[in-house]
Amino acid sequence: MNEVYIQGYQGSFHQAAALTFFGKETQVIPCATFDEVIKKTSSKKDNMKGIMAIENSIAGSILPNYNLLQKSNLTIIGEVYLQIDQNLLVNKDVALEDIREVHSHPMALQQCFAFLDKYNWKLIETEDTALSARHIHQHASKHIAAIASKLAAELFNLKIIVPHIQTMKNNYTRFLVLQHNDLAEPVANANKASVNFHTDHSKGSLARVLTKIAEDDVNLSKLQSFPIPGSNFKYSFHADLEFNTHAQFEDVIESIRLITENLKIYGVYKNGKLK
Repeated sequence: MNEVYIQGYQGSFHQAAALTFFGKETQVIPCATFDEVIKKTSSKKDNMKGIMAIENSIAGSILPNYNLLQKSNLTIIGEVYLQIDQNLLVNKDVALEDIREVHSHPMALQQCFAFLDKYNWKLIETEDTALSARHIHQHASKHIAAIASKLAAELFNLKIIVPHIQTMKNNYTRFLVLQHNDLAEPVANANKASVNFHTDHSKGSLARVLTKIAEDDVNLSKLQSFPIPGSNFKYSFHADLEFNTHAQFEDVIESIRLITENLKIYGVYKNGKLK
């Protein structure tokens, strides 16, 4: 059985991502913060894996998590794209007219504002969607609803009184699957990689790198800049590269290594699929 560190609680979207990648028998170990996920997964002794959200199709990149990845000794061994489907959950005997309060994480409340605006409910911000679901279950609340995942409803024996209440239906979060550098084995049939590099910051230096990537017929699916600490507005670049063969990836790395500085490969893995 796989054991995986996640940020959040049982029933969170991080747990759903872990089950999607590793299978339904996976056991998750909750962590309070992303920093804790990175630190615990970095223990070579435990040989554990971790899952960390890295970007959202609406909110964009989670920049602090890129910084955690940069400073870690972890390798990306996979990725998961999970549709963020928010639901209104209540205890089994609660009707819609019984609800007086709705509890959830501030981001979830914001994602569902168009639905919530139809009702005169008091909105209570909490630290986690799944924790809100667990709270109303434990206290047998008759006048409180939670916004959380379908998984949370199943785990805490709650009723989905209104499904799919998020305003933007096309809402996906991308999660990275992480393991200690020394323990990660090559991924079979890998077709995606994440790398970080500096240029010499001369005129056209980044354009030359991007041209090399295109010339080698590799798809640049993401490019994210980060300030280099201690520099005067100089930047490093995180790039996600998609390719057909490992030889193709090796060729493009050889090409750009000659025109970049501090090139680091974060992981070579299989491209996750939108479902």
